[in-house]
Amino acid sequence: MVHVWPLTLRDGELSLRPLRRRDRPEFERLRERNRDWLRPWDATDPERAARQLPFTALRRWNDQQARHGWYLPLTIIARGRLAGQITAGPIQYGALRSTVLGYWIDRERAGAGLAPRATALMIDHLFAELGLHRIEVTVRPENTASLRVVEKLHLRPEGLRRSAIHVDGAWRDHLVFALTAEEVATGADGRGVLARLHREFPSDTPTG
Repeated sequence: MVHVWPLTLRDGELSLRPLRRRDRPEFERLRERNRDWLRPWDATDPERAARQLPFTALRRWNDQQARHGWYLPLTIIARGRLAGQITAGPIQYGALRSTVLGYWIDRERAGAGLAPRATALMIDHLFAELGLHRIEVTVRPENTASLRVVEKLHLRPEGLRRSAIHVDGAWRDHLVFALTAEEVATGADGRGVLARLHREFPSDTPTG
């Protein structure tokens, strides 16, 4: 188990890396442009009005949590442009060795295969490099795009959690999907979920 921060994960023109100070203008434009697109899926605080954490505070929180090994928050970069975010956390070690994944993608780039690739890249890192045993993803039943992501990656459906997470101003039901390390045939290069995704959906991976 080796936790490294900062780190960058790559798959061709796609990379996952920490949010940088110079990302601020592009990141803030991206979030503003996607505000309505993301509102139905963004977690909210039942005791406070919904608001976006200021960029500087977000970077500080990300760095602090990642350096302690509690969370792994990365931006999704495609062809040099910010395209979204993916976060693993909280990361639990010891007898559990598990985490929960959350992700979002720019509406203009949805459907291009970026979310499944980013998620597969992250899962492979969590299994092969961090030695985790179980990855979980929770999805609102209405979120058809995210359901397609877990389907492509063969995450196993485990049922429905009633009123599980406060989202968009109310307690919402979430479907639970999971994958364990034993369910993945990981190669010597540490690629298992990503390698399978490339085999099954080659058209989602640009060649140039």
